Amino acid sequence: MSAELIVHRAGPGVSVQDTGRPGFLGFGLSRGGAVDPLALAEGAALLGQPGDCAALELAGMGGEFEATADIRIALTGAPMAARLDGARLAWNASHDVPAGSRLSIGAVEAGYYGYLHVGGGIDTPERLGARGVHLAAGIGDVIAAGTRLPLGDDARPERTGLTFDPAPRFAGGEVRIVESLQTDFFTNEERARFEATTFHRDARGNRMGVAARPEGEGFHSTEGLSVLSEVITPGDIQVTGDGTPFVLLAECQTTGGYPRIGTVIPADLPIVAQAPAGAALRFRFVSLAAAVEAEGKARAARDALPRSLRPLVRRPEDIPDLLAYQLISGVTDGRPETGDDT
Repeated sequence: MSAELIVHRAGPGVSVQDTGRPGFLGFGLSRGGAVDPLALAEGAALLGQPGDCAALELAGMGGEFEATADIRIALTGAPMAARLDGARLAWNASHDVPAGSRLSIGAVEAGYYGYLHVGGGIDTPERLGARGVHLAAGIGDVIAAGTRLPLGDDARPERTGLTFDPAPRFAGGEVRIVESLQTDFFTNEERARFEATTFHRDARGNRMGVAARPEGEGFHSTEGLSVLSEVITPGDIQVTGDGTPFVLLAECQTTGGYPRIGTVIPADLPIVAQAPAGAALRFRFVSLAAAVEAEGKARAARDALPRSLRPLVRRPEDIPDLLAYQLISGVTDGRPETGDDT
């Protein structure tokens, strides 16, 4: 019998996610998949397995889990308080989890979406070529207590105890955007004000998208009042009727009629997805050539992830400058101090 991950407790937004379902846009189904695909790549690198292995996406809160066999896990994305049988676990790292032990993952400490990966991946049945849940389309559902998730065969059970330094993306920041088909519907003054405005992620948001509340007046376009429903994709920034920009994420609808002032480049979309409520966001227009260059660098960084790993605990023989460290301090001859030199 294959190993299983028993869910004893789960937060309200825990779901199985992978790289999504490309190719179904014409049928009204967006790709879906993890809202932070970089976190999927990080977990795959830590465990030395393919990047399309399914993992658990934890939206703001984790849960409590138990494995029916010895397994490996990796923790990536937004850091959360994780413990194994009460002992704190490092985030952005891989760990051994013995059979019967309890893995507890609490609330998010920064960012929004954390990820729990397992060696071999979560082996739930495929639907339309993927295992990831698409909540907006009704494909699957969130994980509930009592669920038993089947796990795939782990090809590298000995590879564990590794860590890396994640790309910063858990506190908002600057986001690069390119012009959309409807950017010209906004005046040059509105577009300049859009770039100069500081936004804050609204507390309301989900896998379909998040609102970016501006400091000051919203944004408007008279031409946008007659926009026909057109194809939209993750990253598009729709400006709703009240002037609030809405950044679309993995489970966005496939068509929409709100004017789009721009589109977040894929490399920066995790910054929006991972921004906690209230985090500041700034949008900056870049050329298409600059966006393509940024995507190339992001792809190269993902490919380099396996080479960036290092052991969680350094062995003395792996420290070239070991003698430069103060290894012993406070040494005495063991006799009590008498206050004199005799």
